[in-house]
Amino acid sequence: MIKIGANIAIIADIHGNSAALKAVLDRIDKDKQIEHIYCLGDLIGIGHETNDVLELLFSRNDITFVKGNHDEAILNIIDGKEPGSFGEEREHHQWIASGLDKKFIPKLLSMPDMHYEKINGKNFLFVHYHLNEKDKLLPIDNQPTTEKLDATYENSEADVISFGHHHIVHHFRSNKRLYLNPSSLGCSHKPVAPYVKLHVGSNEQVDVSFIEVPYDNKDFLLSYEKFDVPARDFILKVFHGEQHLQYV
Repeated sequence: MIKIGANIAIIADIHGNSAALKAVLDRIDKDKQIEHIYCLGDLIGIGHETNDVLELLFSRNDITFVKGNHDEAILNIIDGKEPGSFGEEREHHQWIASGLDKKFIPKLLSMPDMHYEKINGKNFLFVHYHLNEKDKLLPIDNQPTTEKLDATYENSEADVISFGHHHIVHHFRSNKRLYLNPSSLGCSHKPVAPYVKLHVGSNEQVDVSFIEVPYDNKDFLLSYEKFDVPARDFILKVFHGEQHLQYV
């Protein structure tokens, strides 16, 4: 149970970027106020620092996780199932799976698709992204609105819904609830790692702060070439805005 006057942090879409993750965890630890962290999935995939990321996350006892689609795809490959990815993305997932330290598999498998929690009288839902009636991810909505979000969650009793997957900030507040997406911690066109800090007061008021932590991403970006990461050209262009070119 999170105590009265709760301060929590929400992180999402780390995508195998331990340099960005370490910067955020260091900032959270220095904050001294954060009582718990909620991680919204896609811990691995896209980035190549898989085991470093999982070691950082799973060595802590103050993080609650939900599973993302990249986590699921890589677990499916390890289990001999179809990953649901194709082409370069599938090759990339297979490469990530081949290097995953097997000690992390039980913890990855234990992560649920969604997590409900009551914090100071507010009902929270943490999920990787919006799910259909079969608990499958809906297509990304590139033009989200409060009205569409309310329609998607019309049967939900949650007061605050936090999700990731779509790598842009969402901050929508309707008469029914608050919707938050901190954006991707590990994938950005700038050398910053974002997260959200929430203060949930005893009066059920929720105060939101979006925070960006600067970090040195040079070694992380150059290592795509060093480790011959599959789909690296596509990843570096689409997810990191070709920032690596300044170091070549």
